[in-house]
Amino acid sequence: MLNVKMARKGKNPDLQLVKRIARETRVETLARLHASAEGLSTRQANINREEYGANEVNTKKNDSKWHFFIEAFLTPFTIVLFGLAVILFVTDVIPSSQANISTAIIVLAMVIIAGIIKFVQNLKASDAVDNMLQMVSVTTNVKRDNEDQELPTNQVVVGDVINLAAGDMVPADMRLLRSKDLFCSTSAINGDFNPVEKIATKIPCFDQVDNYLNYPNILYEGTTIVSGSGAGVVFATGEHTAFGHEIRIANRKQIRRNTFSIGIKSITKLLMTLTVVVGSLTFLLNGLTKQDWLGSLVFAMAVAVGLTPEMLPAIVTSNLVKGSSEMAKGGAVIKKMASIQSMGSTDVLCTEKTGFLTQDRVMLERHYDLAMHETNRVLKLAYLNAYYQTGMKDLIDEAVIEAAGDELDVDDIQRDYNKIDEIPFDYNRRRMSVVVANSDENHGEHLLLTKGAAEEVLAVSTKMELNGQVLPLTPERKAQVLAQVESLNDDGLRVLLLAYRRHPAPVGEFSVEDENDLTVVGFLTFLDPPKESSRATLAKLQRDGIAVKILTGDNEAVTRTLGLQVGLNVDTVYSAEDFEGKSTEEMAQMVEESNIFVELTPELKTQIIRLLKRNGHVISYVGDRINDDPAMRLADVAVSVDSAVDSAKETANVILLHKDLALYEEAVRVSRNVYGNIVKYFKVILTSSFGNSLSILIGSLLLPFMPMMSLQLVLLNLIYSLSCLVIPFDKMPNNYLQTPRTWGLSRLPKFMFTFGPVSTVIDLLNFGLLFFFICPFVAGGSYQSLSASGQMLFATTFYTGWFIESLWVQELIIHNIRERRFPFIRQHAAWIVIATTFAAGVIGTVIPFSGIAKILNFGPIPSSYLWYVLLLMVLDILLMAIVKKLYLRKEKFLI
Repeated sequence: MLNVKMARKGKNPDLQLVKRIARETRVETLARLHASAEGLSTRQANINREEYGANEVNTKKNDSKWHFFIEAFLTPFTIVLFGLAVILFVTDVIPSSQANISTAIIVLAMVIIAGIIKFVQNLKASDAVDNMLQMVSVTTNVKRDNEDQELPTNQVVVGDVINLAAGDMVPADMRLLRSKDLFCSTSAINGDFNPVEKIATKIPCFDQVDNYLNYPNILYEGTTIVSGSGAGVVFATGEHTAFGHEIRIANRKQIRRNTFSIGIKSITKLLMTLTVVVGSLTFLLNGLTKQDWLGSLVFAMAVAVGLTPEMLPAIVTSNLVKGSSEMAKGGAVIKKMASIQSMGSTDVLCTEKTGFLTQDRVMLERHYDLAMHETNRVLKLAYLNAYYQTGMKDLIDEAVIEAAGDELDVDDIQRDYNKIDEIPFDYNRRRMSVVVANSDENHGEHLLLTKGAAEEVLAVSTKMELNGQVLPLTPERKAQVLAQVESLNDDGLRVLLLAYRRHPAPVGEFSVEDENDLTVVGFLTFLDPPKESSRATLAKLQRDGIAVKILTGDNEAVTRTLGLQVGLNVDTVYSAEDFEGKSTEEMAQMVEESNIFVELTPELKTQIIRLLKRNGHVISYVGDRINDDPAMRLADVAVSVDSAVDSAKETANVILLHKDLALYEEAVRVSRNVYGNIVKYFKVILTSSFGNSLSILIGSLLLPFMPMMSLQLVLLNLIYSLSCLVIPFDKMPNNYLQTPRTWGLSRLPKFMFTFGPVSTVIDLLNFGLLFFFICPFVAGGSYQSLSASGQMLFATTFYTGWFIESLWVQELIIHNIRERRFPFIRQHAAWIVIATTFAAGVIGTVIPFSGIAKILNFGPIPSSYLWYVLLLMVLDILLMAIVKKLYLRKEKFLI
């Protein structure tokens, strides 16, 4: 919702244009725009696009490949790595007579690899979003080349003539050329859901000059046609519209900072802090114990590189792209990838019932008079009301028109009656009326025909027609009508009352005030049976920890019956009346107690969602109609369908290609898998980084040499980081997918401090094995007893041993913490993850035995040492299993 006061400052040149156009005639406006009421040619449209610009708002900085390329190399981690490479070059290469630039080269290689991977992922993400949006793009009806064409809204240009009908979203700022009972909702701008009539031939009064929203002949981009029809000429597009820019920006802000995006930034800060602290301590410890301050600085830089998760942005993006692609294949299109996590965190799904829980094919079962006899007179009047109304023809109107076509001569009816005017439906009155004139018998007789919810029709009725007589509608008779309605509702039928008024007000003056002194004539009963799959789908959603709540404008009896049929708890049902006079605390309790809320206005739906969010729930809202817009905007995840009205599709974060909640349930499980893999990577990185940090610090303190050469440490990190790229292809266990997950940064330090030291324990055992047994065996004595060359051999052998063991232990972390069960026996990762991580371990093992070992300063080590590494790996798995068991005594989840 926008603050309209900004448009009243009088300083916006676009609004000054609105002011001028609203005051001039349609002929003057067409002349000003060099346009015609017959529309533009394609050639002229292209010229106008060049002159006035496209109908697009730049809501992103740039989507060019060049922008993506620059952005890929400007992540916090690549910047840090690049800075470290420069420092390494200055400290390790320039002062060295041997010009050993290997470390700096590998660090730069890591920068390039990480940047390229992020660049490719950004392109994939952009292409994926574009492809998916094309599947659900909003179109508009444009007059082009002397014919009406459905074109994407971004192809609209200044001078285009747009045809408008109920449910359309206005694609640009327009001056009306013609209108017929055209009512528009400005809720996207000012939150006012009451429709306002727009009239092409009416210009603003003097006292309306500064009230832009109420100009009767102007339509603004982002507003929605509620009923009626019309056509208008576009005078502003894209950035130049009065409110379009703000509306689109507001829609973009639906990708608001959710808990997950905050979590990503927080973990980045945590890792950066760890890098600075460990790097600084490493420098000080090695400098003080080895008295080689330059070498200590180089090693500390390498440690910082090793602790920098340069693949984090690429892995997060890869997960999101992969997940959104899977959802699209399953029939759920993600418009905003940031919504994937919110979708997985959802624990309450609010939905309308029609079409989502029912078969989306309403049938007119009966058309009774008040004596409960079926009569063609009732059907005829109902047909006139349904046929001539220009709002969105919903399933009820379609059912009436279809039944009348089977039972009546509708051609004769259309010939005998002409439409005069209408009073469109709104969700407060819950009724709508048309005014027709009889051109056959009783020439000139006007009839106002009203249908709507029973209570609302009875509220404006004073008479009833029973057995051919018109009788006063006494309280006793009104109670009898309501009892008949309730009896039909109990049979699962939705009931509308039909009423009329003869000779209402003169033409051109019809409004809500004319809906009075009506005569009730009969009942219309409808059946909207539940989908066969609804019960099973709701059971799956319940299994997945998602409570389903029906928010409907329908009455209690019908909705309660449907709830029973689809397996919802219907013990407690609240209506709009039940919320009246209640405190916020009382209402917050009510929304928890019930799964069914009836007779709701759009405002009350929004209030229920706000209360649920206040109670700590993550809300998905499924809607497809204009009245769903406010609730969709407030929900954490707005879900719509491809057949929805334009405004609902524009607001939605997720579009279902079919009206089936089973698609939503499948998408939720995919989103939880995506989220789980991202969190898994976070925890893997934290565990390995903290464990390595402890090992490096302890090694720096106890060993008479650096624990590992800087070049080797950087290479180790590169191999490990690349192996982590397959984590998005892993599958989370079924029990994980059945629980809503929210990102909690507060638990990360505990996880890190619990599991990180496990690898440190293994490292320390390896340090002892290498320092006291393997290295003395290779070098021919203890470190202190050896010559300088012998000590070098001793140290390089140690480097080799820790490099191999450290890499294997880090790869095992991926398998150890992915699930609570024992790895490889009770649970295992996807085969591509197993193959990649073991391949990385093998590569790391082979390198010290290869021809490049000397270049990398690896020393000789007995091949039998690999058996000790295998034993340490088994010990690592066993120790990790024990720690997991202890950790899960107090924590509910591992990932």
